[in-house]
Amino acid sequence: MTYLIDTLTKKFGYLSALLAFALTFLVGYDAMMRYLFSEGSIALQEVEWHLFDIMFLLGLSYALKHDKHVRVDIFFTHYSTETKAIVQIVSMLILVIPFSLFFLHGAYEMTIQSYMQNEISCDPGGLTHRYLIKGVLVVAFVLLLLQSLSEILKAYDHVKHKRKLFMVLGVVGVLLFLSSLHLPFFLDPLWLMFMLTLFLLMSGFQVAFVFGGVAFFFALISDELGLSVLDMLPHRVYGIMDNVTLMAVPLFILMGLILEKSKMAEDLLLSMGKLFGGVRGGLAISVVIVGAILAASTGIVGASVVMMSLIALPLMLKHHYSPQLATGAIAASGTLGQIIPPSIVLIVLGDQMHLSVGDLFKAAVVPGILLILLYIVYIVIIARLNPKVAPAIKSDEPYALVVKEAVKVITPPLLLILAVLGSIFAGIASPTESAAIGVLGALLLARMNGSLSFDLMRYASIESVKLSAMIFMILIGATAFSLVFNELGGDDMALQFFTGDMGSAWTFIIIAMAVIFLLGFFIDFIEIAFVVVPILVPIVSAFGIDPVWFAILIALNLQASFLTPPFGFALFYLKGAAGDMVSTGQIYKGVIPFIALQILALVIVMVFPDLIYLLT
Repeated sequence: MTYLIDTLTKKFGYLSALLAFALTFLVGYDAMMRYLFSEGSIALQEVEWHLFDIMFLLGLSYALKHDKHVRVDIFFTHYSTETKAIVQIVSMLILVIPFSLFFLHGAYEMTIQSYMQNEISCDPGGLTHRYLIKGVLVVAFVLLLLQSLSEILKAYDHVKHKRKLFMVLGVVGVLLFLSSLHLPFFLDPLWLMFMLTLFLLMSGFQVAFVFGGVAFFFALISDELGLSVLDMLPHRVYGIMDNVTLMAVPLFILMGLILEKSKMAEDLLLSMGKLFGGVRGGLAISVVIVGAILAASTGIVGASVVMMSLIALPLMLKHHYSPQLATGAIAASGTLGQIIPPSIVLIVLGDQMHLSVGDLFKAAVVPGILLILLYIVYIVIIARLNPKVAPAIKSDEPYALVVKEAVKVITPPLLLILAVLGSIFAGIASPTESAAIGVLGALLLARMNGSLSFDLMRYASIESVKLSAMIFMILIGATAFSLVFNELGGDDMALQFFTGDMGSAWTFIIIAMAVIFLLGFFIDFIEIAFVVVPILVPIVSAFGIDPVWFAILIALNLQASFLTPPFGFALFYLKGAAGDMVSTGQIYKGVIPFIALQILALVIVMVFPDLIYLLT
């Protein structure tokens, strides 16, 4: 049975991967026809977001099959195989299946209503039969249910002591039964909701399913709410499906994955290492510069950190660089994609804060450059004060030849960056259209360096489906969580706390930044962006704070979340790629100065808000 379900899921996953490239070419064609020939089509634009919807919705079960739905693995990585299997079974039984069944019922009713009303596009020339795309929600959650059953069966085979599993399920069953009795709460339901969510996250349950499952649970047991509070959830999710801005997310991910596999980063690192190697700290400086280029062309933190760990770290250690400086520079530079456009973080923040992504991209350029300069200045100072931590490297190769080779290697990615970001900044193309241009440009670069192949395209498209599905499943769960949280009075409580008890916009900003920074120690930027940021948006409006500036502060803050020990994701990426070359302690010591530099950059942008408008 598991084989049949997994095979079905795999086929839909491959279909989604094909749609990723279909979406790219369709958006590129549409942009070309409109800008070159003034020929636009509403129907074609609606086909684009339909393809986007089908791609990430059918990818939900595929991501679950490959365990790509992110979890906070602080403790999870140390669990035994049997304990991990029990967590998986409990997750499927109490989080995924109940939430999916409820959502499936609402999505089915929404689809039937659309069919009965013969719903069509509200735009002239748009598509008819709108129930078809709404029906994809039904198909997606049926597949998710089937795959969850498959995961239960597979996990059950890994449980050697079945009695232990049934004891855990019995305890969970008793707790659920007691909750169904509608006993009085000893704490405010909001605090209970928060505590349960935090407990499940720390225990290693998948983030997206925790948010959705907890929301369903509290709607079910609360006398104040009831499940009717989630009746509008399918319509909210359909609003996500209809969001053209979010379409840029899978396309930028696809672009980054193509460049990751095209060996562009390897060539850049080797060339820049030769270019700057002759000065103290030159290799570390080259890592920062390459990290910035990768950030502006790929924006994928994990890929950047892993690539530089595999290529630059052995080279730096071979030339007697301090392991602390080497690992700190690699981890910090690899996270520049969080702030330097085209950043996935900025796209998500633009959506959640109802801001122009183009405006956020422009506003983030100067803070990104500031951060790069702070890194380089720090490396230069450290190398001057203690030459042993970052010695110069002597080379017999003519420097003119080194410069020529570096220019040759760096020019193609810079041209791609200029094409993608320049089209957005100039207002020529939307972020989605620029992302499609970026994918086509990445394919061209891969073709130019001889790395374009079917395997590369297959890898990039499949991984983009997994990552996109993970992001959008978190968004679906966070939407459900926000509905229940707000109905329980969470938004009013937050607004009253910050506007009444705080009384000052600066007090609110400082506390908000501190909260986001601390949350970054434990949870990923995606959860913070989808759950915490919507709570802060009305407060920002109430205080009259510039929302673009506040969004940039959040982006700078979220970047630090990848580095903060002991649970920063960039640290795990680095250690996993480095193996025994460096110790975990050396990595932690190495990133601390760079975290301080990120906080310094945040403070500078807070004190001098006009910095973000230097390019406008």
